[in-house]
Amino acid sequence: MSNNIAIKAEHLSKAYQLGDFSTGTLGRDIERRWALMRGKEDPFLKIGEANDRAVKGASDIVWSLSDLNFEINKGDAVGIIGRNGAGKSTLLKILSRVTTPTTGSIKVNGRIASLLEVGTGFHPDLTGRENIYLNGAILGMRKAEITRKFDEIVDFAGVERYVDTPVKRYSSGMYVRLAFAVAAHLESEILIVDEVLAVGDADFQRKCLGKMNEVSKGEGRTVLFVSHNMAAISTLCNKCILLKNGSLQDLDFTHKIIDKYITSGKENEAEILKDNINVSKESPYAAFYALRLKSANRGITSSFGINEDIIVEIEYDILVDGCMVSPSIHLLDTLDTYVLATFNAPSATTEIDDFYGKPLNKGRYKSVVVIPGNFLNDNNYIISAFLVPENFADLAVAEKVLMFNVTETGDMRKEFTGKWVGLVRPRLFWKTQLISTD
Repeated sequence: MSNNIAIKAEHLSKAYQLGDFSTGTLGRDIERRWALMRGKEDPFLKIGEANDRAVKGASDIVWSLSDLNFEINKGDAVGIIGRNGAGKSTLLKILSRVTTPTTGSIKVNGRIASLLEVGTGFHPDLTGRENIYLNGAILGMRKAEITRKFDEIVDFAGVERYVDTPVKRYSSGMYVRLAFAVAAHLESEILIVDEVLAVGDADFQRKCLGKMNEVSKGEGRTVLFVSHNMAAISTLCNKCILLKNGSLQDLDFTHKIIDKYITSGKENEAEILKDNINVSKESPYAAFYALRLKSANRGITSSFGINEDIIVEIEYDILVDGCMVSPSIHLLDTLDTYVLATFNAPSATTEIDDFYGKPLNKGRYKSVVVIPGNFLNDNNYIISAFLVPENFADLAVAEKVLMFNVTETGDMRKEFTGKWVGLVRPRLFWKTQLISTD
């Protein structure tokens, strides 16, 4: 293994037996135990099924991980993402030597400090002080090294008053603060953190992300981070691993993997009719009939150039004579960050809609809103639609129903065409004049 590689997995798989572990006969049980004692593969292990929780399995063996192959370089901050049951925590447990792979191998270059769940590696009857030294010793550090970091660890965790109290008396928040501080400050080459940070409050989570960023970028250590918070993954990690049902889907730059994860299982449908609209809340006053995206030049589409207007059409039925309904959309990016919200209201620069602010009789209506070209950044976007009656309570809601992408190719803008920062990228006009020749 190259010296530049921190972690290398080859054909890594992990199977779990469901229910009774016996093979059914004493002879086979003895044969299995003898094979495992010699480090051999279980001769009676069945070829099971992928860990797909959406489908009822027929086998009593579940492959939590299946034939993973990847390399992680030293100094990389790598996010591990995937839906529940994808195998994220199992992978971290194998890396942390909590469990062993069923088949394949994993090679690690350096010492690992891991935080997999609240209290991992802590002895409940020992004090905070004693557990700090215990964790350091497990990592192979000398007492002098731990002592040098001790005050910094206690200060980061904010447990100075309780450092000589047994940790079994700590709250879950105190537990995780101290556990993270120990893992992050002791001098390991690889830091592994599961989504246990969700236990801490918002300020501590920000503090932890800052420390992990410092560990990776400032100290050149390798960080593996599991989280369902895509904003945190995007901020911290330069690369990501995407797992699905125990299989490796991809390993690439973070923004590419997040987009792939968010859009997996969803099509960029440009038009959705009534029967296929995912309505999470119905209204007695109005109902969606159709939602569509259009380009002025190319008609119905879900792909737009950066300089194209994005036309959003909402067709809906008014169900009660004399009610007032305002169509509305929320625009989100793939990190679930709100880009904008707008509803059917006149602006200072447009004529008042004939139907705006007036009671409507039963019938089918169409409302259109245009997101102007040269406004959104190069990215994937999601639209949620709403039909809002006068009382604001009995609204119809269709969450995340339309998806589209904005891309820049060639010399569309004739400006710098790399990845720009920010949610929006408006084309603002500047004026420069000479004010002095001195």
